[in-house]
Amino acid sequence: MAPQGPDGEAPDHHGIMRPDGLSASTCVVGVMGYPVAHSLSPLLHNTAFAHLGLDWVSVAFAVRPGRAAAALDGARELDIRGLSVTMPHKEDVAAAVAVRTPEAERLGAVNCVADHRGAWLGDNTDGAGLVAALARGGRFVPRGRRCVVVGAGGAARAVVAALADAGATEVVVVNRTPGRALAAAALAGPAGRVGTADDARAADLVVNATPAGMDDVEGAAVWPVPPDLLGPGQVVVDLVYHPPVTPWLAAVGERGATTMNGLGMLVHQAALQIERWTGREAPVDAMWSAVDEPGGR
Repeated sequence: MAPQGPDGEAPDHHGIMRPDGLSASTCVVGVMGYPVAHSLSPLLHNTAFAHLGLDWVSVAFAVRPGRAAAALDGARELDIRGLSVTMPHKEDVAAAVAVRTPEAERLGAVNCVADHRGAWLGDNTDGAGLVAALARGGRFVPRGRRCVVVGAGGAARAVVAALADAGATEVVVVNRTPGRALAAAALAGPAGRVGTADDARAADLVVNATPAGMDDVEGAAVWPVPPDLLGPGQVVVDLVYHPPVTPWLAAVGERGATTMNGLGMLVHQAALQIERWTGREAPVDAMWSAVDEPGGR
């Protein structure tokens, strides 16, 4: 039976309680970023809370650059139970929290904040979210496979570390800045090295962790890896999910590669946040359904 509010009202078509179902006892979490109005995280979180029958709500908080530490202090005073953290605050939050998980410590970036004995605990669920998204439906398991990651920013570093932890035999980092590429590749330990786009020819998995796919322009200038280097038998991921199919992903798909956008990583990293905050298993299928609906994207 679907959850109902105090007057028996049903949730809307996403399974989210209307505001009149909230009360002073409602637990509040949120996503902090700038800009943040476009974020699908509240939809994913609230879908999970409704499915689990929890009196929780997730909202978006626009926090200007440089104000992350102050926002954490304010959230503590307001008894906010947890926060999802997105650009541009992941590194600042990592520096501001009292306790970090080994993964957050390793990456120097936090995308999830939760209460830990009265203090903020910082975690990073990005890389694990991608590995879980790849595994869904048996699409790809990293163990024993060769991987290429394009980029060296926060998302790329999380992906590099997670692929190595999942048993990839090689994780090649391709980036325009050699020093950043070296630092990212080091996160993969012995499996990591710096390479070039040409390494994608022999890769089982290629992940674009740069914003290049957002450019709605045809041409090699916006392609993280030239599409003619890729083809059948390879899995290619663009972490961009708006648009759902970038020009690069479309070009790669035409050459026979299995393609995937970043929506799966978003869903699964949010599911791990739900489990961190509530101690309950996240309803991943319900969360997927929310963003697969016509209005969900």
